[in-house]
Amino acid sequence: MAQSSAPQNRTLRRGLVGLIGLAIATLGILVASQIGTLLPGGAVAATRAPGPSPSPVPSPTLVAVEPTGSPVPPTEPPPTLPPPPSLVPAPLTGMLVTPEAATRHVIAVMVDDQADARPQSGFNSASMVWQAPAEGGIPRYMLLFQDTIPDGVGPVRSSREYYVEWAAEWNSMYVHAGGSPQALETLAAKGHGEWVYNADEFRWGGGRYLWRTTDRFPPHNVYTDGKHLRALAKRLAADDGELQPVWLFAPDATRDQRPRGGSINVTYPYETITYRYDAASNTYRRYINGSKQAQRDRAGDELVAPKNVVILRMAFGALNDGHPQKHRLEAQNVGKGVAYISTNGHTIKGQWRKASPTAPTRLFDGDGNPVVLTAGQTFVQVIALNYSFSIKDGEPPVWIPPTHRDDF
Repeated sequence: MAQSSAPQNRTLRRGLVGLIGLAIATLGILVASQIGTLLPGGAVAATRAPGPSPSPVPSPTLVAVEPTGSPVPPTEPPPTLPPPPSLVPAPLTGMLVTPEAATRHVIAVMVDDQADARPQSGFNSASMVWQAPAEGGIPRYMLLFQDTIPDGVGPVRSSREYYVEWAAEWNSMYVHAGGSPQALETLAAKGHGEWVYNADEFRWGGGRYLWRTTDRFPPHNVYTDGKHLRALAKRLAADDGELQPVWLFAPDATRDQRPRGGSINVTYPYETITYRYDAASNTYRRYINGSKQAQRDRAGDELVAPKNVVILRMAFGALNDGHPQKHRLEAQNVGKGVAYISTNGHTIKGQWRKASPTAPTRLFDGDGNPVVLTAGQTFVQVIALNYSFSIKDGEPPVWIPPTHRDDF
């Protein structure tokens, strides 16, 4: 029995060992196949067509760039900018303007001063403003435009001989709506450039260069503007060109040289004009008939405040033109007379001189030297010898040590 069972046990053990080896081999094959699918060159790679392996794509990397401290020079030089235009003094104001503006032909416009005409337009664009008696005690303005082209201007009113002669000082284009027989006669004979260039609304109105508005009653509704005035000047051959200054100008006085306060009063039969000196702006704010509100320009609604105020005293008399009911006047504006020149808050008593109807009106101090005005606008108040006026300069300025003047 013992001998017969031994071979059977050995056979069983060999079978078990074979089965275990077969299982281990099968397990090894499975593990190897799984690893080959996950690693390059494994079973998946073996199924591809022969060829080079693709390169792996690198992941993006952020690199900090520090400034170099100086800009990189451009590959091409930048375009050269034209130099700023040179500026020259305007002949009527002394203000620095472009050479083109300094050569613009002077345009003189007669402007109404009756209460129904207020507020008027154009004051603050004018280089110079003349006011003088006209008729019935009512004064009238003449606005001279040169370096600044105005917006609205008006109401435009009629001419007078002495205004034509003041406009002739600049060979101006003279804009008006009719006029006295004396003035119209002069304009017919001397209005083609001999004295002035005659621009009568009766001929050049009707909407072409001047027009009548509907917001005011006639005759206080004739208006124009700078664009149309310049076009009319071209139409009349009032060409631009070099203008020789007549008056001398200097910059504003420094703050420590300007007085505090001061006033000027000029009385016409129809109204009283008051100027109040403002040291901060170095201007004379203008008031009419004691109003608490300063005069304003209808075009722009800004205060009327010139840099200089000049009073010229001269004889006036009734104009013998066959229409005594009109109460028109004539002025002795050729010759010389007393002048008061206010600038920088101070007033100089001097003299005005005009050698002929077309000669300039010149201003001199008490020693006969030409007066120096402040660069900017000038108002000229012409009054008859019997008209009253008063001038009160402000208190002397407070002296400030030079080291503190910038803080004043």
